[in-house]
Amino acid sequence: MTDLSLKRNFCIVAHIDHGKSTLSDRLIQKAKIIDDRNFQNQILDSMDIERERGITIKSQAVTIPYTAKDGKTYELNFVDTPGHVDFSYEVSRAIASCEGALLLVDASQGVESQTLSNMYLALEQNLEIVPVINKIDLPSADIPSAKHQIEHDLGLDPDDACLVSAKTGEGIDDLFETIVTKIPAPTTNEDGKTRALIFDCHYDPYRGVVVHLRMLDGSIKEGQTVRFMSSGTDYRVEQAGIFKINLEQTHELNAGDVGYIIAGIKTVSDVRVGDTVTLADNPAEEPLAGFKDVKPVVFSSIYPMDSNDYEELRDSMEKLKLNDASLVYEKDNSLALGYGFRCGFLGLLHLEVVQERLERDFDQAVIFTAPSVRYEVTLSNGDVMYVDNPANYPDQGRLRGAKEPYIKASIITPATYLGSIISLCTEKRGVQTNMQYLDEKRVELIYEMPLSEVLFDFYDRLKSYSRGYASFDYEIIDMRETDLVKVDILINGKQVDALAQLAYRGNAVERARHACEMLKEEISRHQFKIAIQGAIGSQIIARETVNPVRKDVLAKCYGGDVTRKRKLLEKQKEGKKRMKMIGDVELPQSAFLAVLKTKED
Repeated sequence: MTDLSLKRNFCIVAHIDHGKSTLSDRLIQKAKIIDDRNFQNQILDSMDIERERGITIKSQAVTIPYTAKDGKTYELNFVDTPGHVDFSYEVSRAIASCEGALLLVDASQGVESQTLSNMYLALEQNLEIVPVINKIDLPSADIPSAKHQIEHDLGLDPDDACLVSAKTGEGIDDLFETIVTKIPAPTTNEDGKTRALIFDCHYDPYRGVVVHLRMLDGSIKEGQTVRFMSSGTDYRVEQAGIFKINLEQTHELNAGDVGYIIAGIKTVSDVRVGDTVTLADNPAEEPLAGFKDVKPVVFSSIYPMDSNDYEELRDSMEKLKLNDASLVYEKDNSLALGYGFRCGFLGLLHLEVVQERLERDFDQAVIFTAPSVRYEVTLSNGDVMYVDNPANYPDQGRLRGAKEPYIKASIITPATYLGSIISLCTEKRGVQTNMQYLDEKRVELIYEMPLSEVLFDFYDRLKSYSRGYASFDYEIIDMRETDLVKVDILINGKQVDALAQLAYRGNAVERARHACEMLKEEISRHQFKIAIQGAIGSQIIARETVNPVRKDVLAKCYGGDVTRKRKLLEKQKEGKKRMKMIGDVELPQSAFLAVLKTKED
């Protein structure tokens, strides 16, 4: 049994772009667990997308040995967390596996909305919070202001704040000492029952699923049989160890350790983040608190550009699911686009990441339909159904009512941009519930608004109105009544199911008009006139016309009676009418993508 007093488990939480990954690089470099030749920036961000975008998508863990000034060697288990709001459940599980958190504040940006929400997550778990002011080497760094915000906004002691520059390595030694002195050692129950929290997992093509664990009580040794408490399934442990960038086999994990087990698990969906692992022959009575299934909030359909590539897309989706347990998908079918998949995502960033990974890792050319949220629909006979796909939306005559998910949005912005941001939130059907000045320059706005309004251009417009200074965070609160309609797009009188959208009645005309305008630019001219219409039921609410390509039939009439010209034009008109009856409009693939774009794109 190892000495618990020499272990420290901590995570780094912060708003997106405040330097978590860079700080973790410096901690790893300082501990020399990887030589400089093999070192690269953002070493814990293993995916290409994470590196290019400068974001962390998956939680990563690493064990760092550190010899303190008191001469003792401590084992520091450190969990790097994502900063984006879409992955807040991953952050909460990572926080639950630690005793302390380094709360990172950018010296030039100050406290932002996600800094607050992540701090509250850490406080709920009774973590010891150590404020760290990062980027002190920047010319724009305002350390007194950052200290004031730590005291005023977060209620923490600014004198405890460590000043570091993750880029240059300044202050890292002091930070190590602070971690050892301020963050408490792990504690354990003495009942002898093994309990471990799953905070992440990843897929290894040779060994199956590698499960990331925080050991709370007891121990797990190779050869033992473990039980996952949410599903009740048993697995035999083949390998156990800790993270030293790569996996390092230690044959067993004891209380207080952060490590991994490999147990011949075939798919990532068998492992649930937040679940409790115990021993099958001496199981714990109660699982650890806080486990919940991650529920997707944004839905979209994926189709291959070429319908012959469906089999390849299906294989790619299965492989992607191995690494991303929060991706939910089922088979879907569209008259216009053929076979595809209806997918559920944690948010718009998650959708973008999946789209990029399909295109990049698996060379798939795909089309995504307009993102939608899940609505709760009550039928006239009292039945309740959940609809996220416009194709499944019942007729207006069978409906009694509909509800849509609402979010509580927290926006922190410099006071200069307050007016334009308030008008943006009001336009998006937001209701202001709170507004407070954090200091002379910054305001926090709390709004309750429909999630569906945030999906379309909200984030982009927020950033452009505030010149990038406003920060945004949200959580889903409940379902509320809404006046929901299905907007159908008709081309040449025929409905195109893949272009249909569910929309709030007040926005329906604008949505339909936007879709028709975009399609008019994309559809090439045919021999006959093409009507592009937006409709709610049988009522047409928007229309654009693509004019036909015409042959000049009057060219051979030079002079003569006007009835000859009239006769030729009538004959042409009849021909066009017949052509329109049997003619099919070819929709280019770019037309489906154009409907998703905003006018400014």
